[in-house]
Amino acid sequence: MKMRAYFIEDNETIREHLIDTLEGLSCVQLVGTADTEEEGADWLSRNSSDWDLAIVDLFLKQGTGLGIVKACRYRNPEQKMVVLSNHVSREIRSRCAQLGVDAVFDKSTELEALMQYCVSASEKLERPDGRGAALPNPRSLH
Repeated sequence: MKMRAYFIEDNETIREHLIDTLEGLSCVQLVGTADTEEEGADWLSRNSSDWDLAIVDLFLKQGTGLGIVKACRYRNPEQKMVVLSNHVSREIRSRCAQLGVDAVFDKSTELEALMQYCVSASEKLERPDGRGAALPNPRSLH
């Protein structure tokens, strides 16, 4: 089952490459994009039942990805929030975990891991209509 994905990334080249790659793997269906914190947080909040996966960059044209993560902190457990950034450190990973991010990937070294995560998550996706298997909530494993 394809995950309905929303991308928040201000670099158009990276965003388009990622979308093409994930859609090519048949694990993602794009439902929208944003390049600012306000636009991304607003869409995700207003359309809370229309997405399964949000891929969020930390540094945006306006605002930060952490602001988006905070705005979506109380999303449904089945909805996955992933941070993809060039600025991944131990501190960033820790802060993201505190805010309920499901996974953090470094753009320069972990794109393959992001692809694997998306494929695995799409295979385990369960929607309210009961199709698919449930994806465990990593926050409940801590």
